[in-house]
Amino acid sequence: MSSIVVDVPAPAPSVQGRFDRLDALRGVAIVWMAIFHFCFDLNHFGFFEPRHRFTVDVFWTTQRTMIVTLFLFCAGLAQAVALEQSQSWPRFWKRWAQIVGCALLVSIGSYWMFPRSWIFFGVLHGIALMLIVVRLMAPLGRWLWLMGAVAIVWPLLWRHEVFNPPWLSWVGLVTRKPVTEDYVPLLPWLGVMAWGLASGRWLLAHARGTLAGPIPRAARGLALLGRWSLSFYMVHQPVFIGTLMAVVALRR
Repeated sequence: MSSIVVDVPAPAPSVQGRFDRLDALRGVAIVWMAIFHFCFDLNHFGFFEPRHRFTVDVFWTTQRTMIVTLFLFCAGLAQAVALEQSQSWPRFWKRWAQIVGCALLVSIGSYWMFPRSWIFFGVLHGIALMLIVVRLMAPLGRWLWLMGAVAIVWPLLWRHEVFNPPWLSWVGLVTRKPVTEDYVPLLPWLGVMAWGLASGRWLLAHARGTLAGPIPRAARGLALLGRWSLSFYMVHQPVFIGTLMAVVALRR
């Protein structure tokens, strides 16, 4: 399944309208993710000859890293908008609960398809935790840049085998990657979201049009897709997999 998409809580409309450019940027990430997942599914069902190694081949691992990075950065940008609009904690927890519920469904679905490598802490699980941490880090202001850098660099400088078991691997300081279809731990990915929040705050203060400006008519579809990222995420893989399973059955 190799799930790599994440929903970012969309900020409520402000007096200046929606942040269509942010929605469109998230939409780009969603399209990129869907193409990646469809290729993964084609490979899984034997349509690629020879088979590709998605967890090893540099081309595919680089794609995954870039897509996750873009989504988490967008999540940070969205948090900057939400905080500027004084998003309440009850509203935050409502959206957070939706993400957690979807994460549980991903775990259940992945266990059905990949019982030996099911997703116990994938991108949605990671996002649910990171959103809380980033929200609590928001008062740090400019220190967010430093804290983000620490989160990114820390796993490169120090790891320990004590973090290898599943109940601690979510931290990210593992010496070997767990056997799972998707793995997005707190470190180093928290740093990407923290930088997204810091960047969003700077842009809202100094270059607001970068996020809130108008978009071309051709990009409106991407913006719409970006607003419904969680729904698209939960639907696209069942559709892809179901369709390919039907094609395989017909070919037989």
